[in-house]
Amino acid sequence: MTKKITIAIDGFSSTGKSTVAKQLAKELGYVYVDTGAMYRAVTLYALRKKYISEINFDTAALINDLPIIKLKFIFNPEVGFGEMYLNDEKVEKEIRQMEVSQYVSKVAAVPQVREMLVAQQQEMGREKGIVMDGRDIGTVVFPDAELKIFMTASAQERAQRRYKELSERGEEVTYKEVLENVEGRDLLDTTRKDSPLVKAEDAKEIDNSHLTLAGQFERILELYHEAINNDH
Repeated sequence: MTKKITIAIDGFSSTGKSTVAKQLAKELGYVYVDTGAMYRAVTLYALRKKYISEINFDTAALINDLPIIKLKFIFNPEVGFGEMYLNDEKVEKEIRQMEVSQYVSKVAAVPQVREMLVAQQQEMGREKGIVMDGRDIGTVVFPDAELKIFMTASAQERAQRRYKELSERGEEVTYKEVLENVEGRDLLDTTRKDSPLVKAEDAKEIDNSHLTLAGQFERILELYHEAINNDH
């Protein structure tokens, strides 16, 4: 029986981390955890409570409510992955909206939020056999992960993908708005004090600006087999 490992996939927003992580988990029979969904769910909570807006962010109120914010993934066989539930309500669709994208990096920069979610993520990964994607998985959540991947692509390419995805979902946004959102999130993610987005020293970088999804998946599978073989 093949030994199970921990796979950490980090990188910039809209590089397709979740897509490839889901694919990989399915291929290997591993558990997939989308940590971005966890931060998005907390952001949705803050928006609903009106703790965050363009002019205000009441971090104290959000921190105070953290003990009553319950997050869990419930596996949906129809889609083949665990969907996000916030206080027993399925919010998979709501957390993908542009409004949530606009504020998620600010919420993720709150140290107490990160502390709570990192503890939950580490708990989920104790048994190994997990694929987790996010911004600080290889550096903070699982610094000892046997395989670390860091995904990147040009901001323009990522904005184009995100714009297409949102438009197809019926959201009225312009490419310019999406590009500004992508660039703004990059800045917040890479400059925040608490566990900023950086490539772990031992992470394998994949620039998928010009890679097909199939080509990218093949490359990641190769890296997985290398990691398994090196570990013996």
